[in-house]
Amino acid sequence: MLPPVLYMVIPCYNEQEVLPVTSGMFLNKLQELVKKGRISDDSRVLFVDDGSRDDTWKIITGLSRQDPHFQGISQSRNRGHQNAVLAGLMEARDRCDITISIDCDGQDDINAMDAMVDAYLDGCDIVYGVRSSRETDTAFKRITAEGFYKFMNRMGAEVVFNHADYRLMSARALKEFARFKEVNLFLRGMVPLVGFKSTSVYYERHERLAGKSHYPLKKMIALAFDGITSLSVKPIRLITMFGLLISFLSFIGIIWALVTAFTGKAVAGWASTACIVCFIGGIQCLFLGVIGEYVGKIYLEVKARPRYIIAGRTEEMEKAPDQKKD
Repeated sequence: MLPPVLYMVIPCYNEQEVLPVTSGMFLNKLQELVKKGRISDDSRVLFVDDGSRDDTWKIITGLSRQDPHFQGISQSRNRGHQNAVLAGLMEARDRCDITISIDCDGQDDINAMDAMVDAYLDGCDIVYGVRSSRETDTAFKRITAEGFYKFMNRMGAEVVFNHADYRLMSARALKEFARFKEVNLFLRGMVPLVGFKSTSVYYERHERLAGKSHYPLKKMIALAFDGITSLSVKPIRLITMFGLLISFLSFIGIIWALVTAFTGKAVAGWASTACIVCFIGGIQCLFLGVIGEYVGKIYLEVKARPRYIIAGRTEEMEKAPDQKKD
């Protein structure tokens, strides 16, 4: 059996500071796996420039000229991390046997790739990179991050705890994943839906080697909300259940009001009325907002706009997949 062809898919957005540092790490790991006979020398490091405003694409093209193991594609504009990862996976799926998606910042332990490849050789089509601990995070970051995964699961989105987008996927899994046509992407919740045999590899996450993080708390909250509304209708069901509860309590309130009116015990007062009106009004606005979010998601899905547009490729990537394998 020939060693599998591996493509490392690495999304990049304004990474001119860290890319010169981590690119060598990725290449060294690729060559190490080749020397061990675990992957083919036809394997590549594929950078995906997500519409960067700095010299990221210039660095990528320069790397590809220096070493054919470096390849790159450039999106026509910034579409976000999830779209960039998807673009890389779809570009690589017909050129390789396995892909490993990993961030550019060097925080994910690249040595976990050895165990990922071994798991693939043992028959797994999907291998999740999972953080073994969050000791390097601040207390706030740790609480919010772990709360994010727990909340996602409770809301009906099937996600692997403490797993982001560091994962191995086989060509077979990618072929089936390509049939998922969602415009609203939440990959860490979509990949488990593919099925096939899977496992997890645990690793320690390091500090960012250079540059600044592009995923602040605001983006994490937005990602969580997108994940919930893209993968689950549980919020709508909770609204229905809460609406039934309010209706039941309101029915009891009507009976109580009629009884007090007929017995002559009713007391005029505006405070209770105002509280009830404000409460019901606030709940209705909240519920309409959640429903509106789902309607907006439907609107985006119905338009079916392209999830990414490739503006440029490095020279080797311009070749057709069959030519590449030859």
